[in-house]
Amino acid sequence: MRQSFVPVLTVLTFLVVLWYAAAVWLNAPWAHDRATRSGEVLTTQTLIADTWSQDKPKLPAPHQVATEIWQTTVEKNITSKRSLVYHAWVTLSATLLGFVLGTGLGVLLAIGIVYNRVMDMSVMPWVIASQTIPILAIAPMIIVVLNAVGVSGLLPKAMISMYLSFFPVVVGMVKGLRSPDAMQLDQMRTWHASAAQSFWKLRLPASMPYLFTSLKIGMAASLVGAIVGELPTGAVAGLGARLLAGSYYGQTIQIWSALLVAAALAAALVGIIGIVQRVTLKRMGMS
Repeated sequence: MRQSFVPVLTVLTFLVVLWYAAAVWLNAPWAHDRATRSGEVLTTQTLIADTWSQDKPKLPAPHQVATEIWQTTVEKNITSKRSLVYHAWVTLSATLLGFVLGTGLGVLLAIGIVYNRVMDMSVMPWVIASQTIPILAIAPMIIVVLNAVGVSGLLPKAMISMYLSFFPVVVGMVKGLRSPDAMQLDQMRTWHASAAQSFWKLRLPASMPYLFTSLKIGMAASLVGAIVGELPTGAVAGLGARLLAGSYYGQTIQIWSALLVAAALAAALVGIIGIVQRVTLKRMGMS
């Protein structure tokens, strides 16, 4: 535990120091301009203090972001629309629904690709090509089409999350289902195992490490999709809405606090998948 904690703490400390230095560099022009207009002489100490305490800095200092997160999580009621907990829950709902839909679609496509040569030759290229379309271009199209048929709210954002999350699951599961070597497959034929038995007894267990790795990537992608899905809709709730509102009014501290909460949410979700992975693989005798 100590061996892993010290390197992480060292890197984190370096990033925080670099962040503070970047805040001084980026916010200094505004401090100098204000001092020139007021006839004030800036010393190094007052310059640093000013760049770390501006109301609308180009780059907020870490303590400003931490204060904003504290005030909008601990000091706000979670049902308040000024609470980051409330906005995180809105985004999380779309993320989880999109992740479930994307995982289900990815697994089904992977099974079809592995067991059906026609799907392998026809579907797989389209799956790959689908990821070349920028999500910022396709997100408004998905939302407009779904709104035209009377679907709004959570589902359009979940569909965008699904679009981003299904691809790593397809690729990982195809690799995992094809991971048993020829000798293992020949052994199953020797035992007169059916295709279904080979799937449940050999291919699916062998694919578990690949699946969980893909799920981690898919979960992070799903969260990105949910946030992107909130941007073109003019949403009033969700982390994407906080980012959008912050960009409208130049509230960089609000933007960075929403970004860090999104990062923490993604880390927590991926961490949960990692725990499930360790437990599952241990019970299967793979760790």
